[in-house]
Amino acid sequence: MDTLMKNQERWKPTKFEWRNGQLRGARNSAELGIASRLVADLVAKQYQSHLQANANGRLLDLGCGKVPLHEAYAPHVSEIICVDWAPGMHIDLQCDLSKPLPFEDSRFDTIILSDVLEHIPEPHLLWIEMARILAPGGKIIMNVPFYYVVHEHPHDYYRYTNFALERFVKLNQMTVVQMVAIGGVVEIIADLFAKVTFKLPLIGRGMSILIQSMAWKFGLTRLGSKVAGISSRHFPFGYFLIAERAG
Repeated sequence: MDTLMKNQERWKPTKFEWRNGQLRGARNSAELGIASRLVADLVAKQYQSHLQANANGRLLDLGCGKVPLHEAYAPHVSEIICVDWAPGMHIDLQCDLSKPLPFEDSRFDTIILSDVLEHIPEPHLLWIEMARILAPGGKIIMNVPFYYVVHEHPHDYYRYTNFALERFVKLNQMTVVQMVAIGGVVEIIADLFAKVTFKLPLIGRGMSILIQSMAWKFGLTRLGSKVAGISSRHFPFGYFLIAERAG
């Protein structure tokens, strides 16, 4: 690898972790709330399924935080630059993602934007900048929530449909490579139940873990997959998107 992120040797798993060859939400409650395991597992599944085929070359992780996806994408790229608005152990550059990004045109082959777009007050400006710094043939790999609790107060501004995401892609002369609705009505109900019951004395923690586990296992069945596929047309948990700049 040509260029590593800052303090790469000190990186450790945070929001995501590997278990038996599968990327999943962390089971360390100091890094990921117990009631958020299901949604993290669903998001992790998408990144594991698509990073190898789509991440390459010079990668920019925008709004990276603790860089939870580092171990998943690092084997597939030659350079990693991590950017966020606040300082951190692995932050190579601090900047406001609603303002022009300090990179030359066509600088990156891959841009990661995980659970970030909903926190950007001027998202259209970020899309313009991402399109500018993305190399021809380069890809944006991202996920956003839809049916999800308000989080990171007060910087939680938007929820995006697939139509909104497709519009951003089209307006910036890119094409959709992959658009996946994450989860469906069963997963949404399980997530809400887990978050509501978690704080109940004595039984809350166990109930939260159980309902999420049941929803995950149901989603792996043929029936569960069908229910998620149908219900996610109107009740998506969120979306996973890969967009490509024309070569």
